[in-house]
Amino acid sequence: MVVKISSSSYKRLKTLFDVSGKQKRISELEALMQEDGFWGDKKESAKVIGELNTLKNTLDTLFSLKKQFKGLDGAVDLLKESFDQEMKDMVEIEYDEAMEAFETFEVKVLLSHDYDQHNAIVELHPGAGGTESQDWASMLYRMYTRWAERKGFKVSVLHYLDGEEAGLKSVSFKVEGPMAFGLLKSEKGVHRLVRISPFDAGGRRHTSFASVDVMPEFNDNIEIVIGPQDIEVETMRASGAGGQHINKTDSAVRMTHKPSGIVVTCQSGRSQIQNREEALNMIKSKLYQLEIERQEAKLADIKGEQRANEWGSQIRSYVFAPYTLVKDVRTGVEEGNVGKVMDGDIDQFIYAVLKSNVK
Repeated sequence: MVVKISSSSYKRLKTLFDVSGKQKRISELEALMQEDGFWGDKKESAKVIGELNTLKNTLDTLFSLKKQFKGLDGAVDLLKESFDQEMKDMVEIEYDEAMEAFETFEVKVLLSHDYDQHNAIVELHPGAGGTESQDWASMLYRMYTRWAERKGFKVSVLHYLDGEEAGLKSVSFKVEGPMAFGLLKSEKGVHRLVRISPFDAGGRRHTSFASVDVMPEFNDNIEIVIGPQDIEVETMRASGAGGQHINKTDSAVRMTHKPSGIVVTCQSGRSQIQNREEALNMIKSKLYQLEIERQEAKLADIKGEQRANEWGSQIRSYVFAPYTLVKDVRTGVEEGNVGKVMDGDIDQFIYAVLKSNVK
């Protein structure tokens, strides 16, 4: 039998979304549209209209879901008074559809910050362990690119450094798509692998670590000023996986932001100028992330904790032997089919972390 939706869950979601705040913002935007000269700045007016439409559509969805579940709750009460199998089947189908819509909306609410809508820049670094950890970092890189493909997102390699025997020493890549950063931000942390090493002739089990860092891509709507005196630039020959990903010329750029100590490398462009621009954008993205962390320190999924790539610091464990299991240590979500996870099916882990913020 269908059960009623928890009113407490709806109330928590409604509180998290700040309905009254959104309604107040709608009133402010509508008043702004009535001011003289509003339509004179096409770029600004389009931005206001876009925000207004988004807020209205989201509120409409919330209230529609509330009405839908109220109707289903009434149907459940009727079934309790007078059972009808055909009606029960219909209600269960409608309930499942409504719950799916509710969960989708729940994730949307949790990704309501401006920076959640940005593209994401992801960096992977192997932990201690040499070839074994470098191979693990390469496996994670494949997992994220497969995930992005499933979402229809675009992936662009910014920097790729091959491992000594296998895998990679580091990789930076951009993921472009709706809410890319909002979805990927919960992947920030250390990922742990347990498996029978293909590099161990004795067939022994090894534990490896790799760190994942995620930041929102800087865009022109944000003002971050960097003076030329704050930047130090080195050029070098690109090295990496080859093929279409890497331009094998002396155009690769390593850029250091001296005030913060941030260092980035970019080798994806066809010219040194392109790589300098992309590297500067990466530095601005890192500075933007730092500013977010200062302003939103209370949000654990943004701030996280800076930990070493070692035992006990992981956010997720991937066990290939003696059994198969992927477990997120923050939410307890588990998946026994590790092949599916490594092929990019990680939404269940991402959504669980997002939903855990609904207190």
